[in-house]
Amino acid sequence: MLKTGLIADPIFCQHDPGAGHPECPSRYGAVVGALEDAGLLDQMVKLEVRKATRQEIGRCHASDYLSIVEHEIITGASELFTGDTSVCEQSWEVALLAAGSVLSAVDAVVKRRVANAFCVVRPPGHHATPNRGMGFCILNNIAIAARYAQATHRINRVLIVDWDVHHGNGTQDIFYHDGSVFFFSTHLFPSYPGTGSAEETGSGAGEGSTMNFSFRAGAGREKILGAFETHLVKAMRKFKPNLVLVSAGFDSRIHDPLGGFTLRDNDFFDLTRVAMGIAKRYARGRLVSVLEGGYNLPGLASAAVAHVQALCSAE
Repeated sequence: MLKTGLIADPIFCQHDPGAGHPECPSRYGAVVGALEDAGLLDQMVKLEVRKATRQEIGRCHASDYLSIVEHEIITGASELFTGDTSVCEQSWEVALLAAGSVLSAVDAVVKRRVANAFCVVRPPGHHATPNRGMGFCILNNIAIAARYAQATHRINRVLIVDWDVHHGNGTQDIFYHDGSVFFFSTHLFPSYPGTGSAEETGSGAGEGSTMNFSFRAGAGREKILGAFETHLVKAMRKFKPNLVLVSAGFDSRIHDPLGGFTLRDNDFFDLTRVAMGIAKRYARGRLVSVLEGGYNLPGLASAAVAHVQALCSAE
């Protein structure tokens, strides 16, 4: 039986936004350490870490944006010109590795070397738009993976589900006019970045391929899992994805300092199983999960363990 793949490398700790920043290098260690303590690393297959190429990231990001950001970072900027993304001199190289390593996971899943995969990468990506880094994000890892799967593996339809407490505005922007990628998000409102209303459903060829569910603070299992089990499952009967990608943000867990939702570890297990069920029914089980938010270190760790336990239960 195929195992779950894992992208994890200490090099992801070299992106350091600075003292006191919530998106800290310790997030990586918290997740990997918890997976080891739970005995899950022995059940997983370590996958190759590699850099994304300019062509690969250029499928989602404007050339001018990439050139400016690369120059800013390697010349010592402490924050991107687009604001609210702190960086250090290693951040560009690490961002390329984060994006490229998710592509390695896509390769492994599509080629059936692993059943599915979890990518413990940072910096996160779902706020990065085609021409703007924001919300701790430089490159949109999951969007780059979707375009890569389409270009390299002839995947026609990709589902991206995002349960981060914050709306994945960058992912939505990249695919808003494209009906070949379905973006489904549950998130807190009002909250950063202020997007993601139910009225945002896509446009042109993408009309109906964006589905947003914004909930008030205090929402938890009933509303969020309910949206997955009813609206997402129903929408996928028509869309029928060939690949499922998960923006796995664990800041939607209870007690997250940047959150406001009340999900618990078993809820992430069940959310994962819904996504896996869709992947099994329509996409031959092909699913890749990518770490996004999660800033309470013990909570991040335990939620990630529940997530991976579900992934490892694939039949």
